[in-house]
Amino acid sequence: MTDTTVAPTTPPAVPTGPPGGGEFELDPRRWIALLSVLTAVFMVLLDISIVNVAIPSIRSNLSATNADIQFVIAGYGLAYALVLITGGRLGDIYGRKRLFMIGMTGFVIASALCGLAQSAVMLDISRVIQGVMAALMFPQALSVIQVTFPPAERARAFGILGAIIGVATITGPLVGGVIIRDDIMGSSWRWIFLVNLPIGLVSLFVAAREVRESKAPHSSGLDVVGVVIASVGLFLLVYPLVEGQDAGWPVWTFICLALSPVVLALFVLYERSLPANRFPLVQLSLFRIPSFRIGVMISALFLAGVPAFFFTFSLMLQIGLGYSALHAGLTTVPWSLGAAVASGMSVRLGPRFGKWTISVGAAMLALGVLGVILTLDARGANVSSYDLIPSFLVAGLGLGTVVAPLLNIILAGVPGRDAGSASGVLTTFQQLGGAVGVAVVGVVFFSLLNSQANIVATGVTSQLSSQLSAAGQPPQQVSAEVVQFTQCFDKRAASSDPTQPVPGCPLSASGATSTNPVTRAFASAAKLAVARDYVTTIQATLFINVGLWSATAILATLLPRRRAEAGVPAAAAAH
Repeated sequence: MTDTTVAPTTPPAVPTGPPGGGEFELDPRRWIALLSVLTAVFMVLLDISIVNVAIPSIRSNLSATNADIQFVIAGYGLAYALVLITGGRLGDIYGRKRLFMIGMTGFVIASALCGLAQSAVMLDISRVIQGVMAALMFPQALSVIQVTFPPAERARAFGILGAIIGVATITGPLVGGVIIRDDIMGSSWRWIFLVNLPIGLVSLFVAAREVRESKAPHSSGLDVVGVVIASVGLFLLVYPLVEGQDAGWPVWTFICLALSPVVLALFVLYERSLPANRFPLVQLSLFRIPSFRIGVMISALFLAGVPAFFFTFSLMLQIGLGYSALHAGLTTVPWSLGAAVASGMSVRLGPRFGKWTISVGAAMLALGVLGVILTLDARGANVSSYDLIPSFLVAGLGLGTVVAPLLNIILAGVPGRDAGSASGVLTTFQQLGGAVGVAVVGVVFFSLLNSQANIVATGVTSQLSSQLSAAGQPPQQVSAEVVQFTQCFDKRAASSDPTQPVPGCPLSASGATSTNPVTRAFASAAKLAVARDYVTTIQATLFINVGLWSATAILATLLPRRRAEAGVPAAAAAH
């Protein structure tokens, strides 16, 4: 097998020392330790996306409201984003292994509470706790790689991490679909959370034995004031983004968004004012490293498109086309396979081609989504999972090509003493990018879905008229029923849960199997109109994803040329 690094043509720099200084001490158990922390990474990322396919089952089983269900997703993401930087800094101060163990233990307990929740409120609170523990745990995984692996092996370790991130991000719907299957009214959704228990306990056992403890040298206590200011600023930004759509974008959401940059600017000024003997929450000097500064922007822009794509596309598959949770998950398998294969290949290609790997991968991802748009344009509401295989495969290859080398490029020049802070800042920017992406794309998606409902409904009225006439309805009554159908479809498209019938409207999914020909006619027309509405809407919103990933490809060309491209491993050259 070909080595994943490029042999240096000039003597390499002195290897990075361990956190406490000195020569790098090679840990013979480092690959086992990596397996343990990567298990945690997979669990954290999987729990972000896996819940989406469980929403119908949770709503039915716990009699949850739309607001309750919204917070099942938003509560986890909000807590996760707010605590990430603090979690990374706590690992620098008190030990990365210690914080990893605390975070993993708390995550397992919170997962048990989620799985055993007896009410929607209990589930919401448990998800917030789960998000906090994930934020304590996740930055330590990146830090462990940074301080455990020598520069020559770091690219390979980050490549494996990239593969895990790529697969975990997009396999959530598939795993959730397999667990839930068709048990919409039952409690099989609980296993989405309970499955974390045995996996987490095994990871804890291995981490306790194999992960080496490390801290930042000469670290002082936690910058509590910085934590408070940063948390308030991020809360003002993230909370209205995750709740605004469901709340109808009231005035308070815009006030929060306007105050957020002011508070974050105060945070920067405060961090700069700290004396030399105080260690800040965020090392602002990190942003003087070109690869980190540009890489963080690329990462946020790139990640803004990924959850937004799967959020809207999952809605199109399940609500628009009527796919089951399992069928929707299986549809994404080509994307997952492409991402896994490309992540492994990028471990070898990244050190050779550097920033061009990111540009090519992002361009492939944009090309794959363009293929999805063209496929939907050609097949319309008759599109099948098989039709999407070529485009999904290309998009998955693009995703996997970007993720692994991007991590290595961003963190290559970060000193070991700042690994925790850098990991927290990086992941926070990624989560903020994802939150902004979902919010913006969600606003566009639902706005288009509502605005074109009348046009779509009108497009199926000729079919409905013919079926009603064939059922023996008089012409005058047919005209009145067609008008009623159009009005009802508008109301249902504008509701917060379009899967539920509108009182007084003859639109019911169960009507398709009715023996009454009039009821069947309404159900058939509604099904076709919903499918066309969602397919047309997703086609338009996917152009946002194409724009985000095209911009990523262009921005990647601004990254500094790494010495690894000339023959010296990047991580070694950076030090």
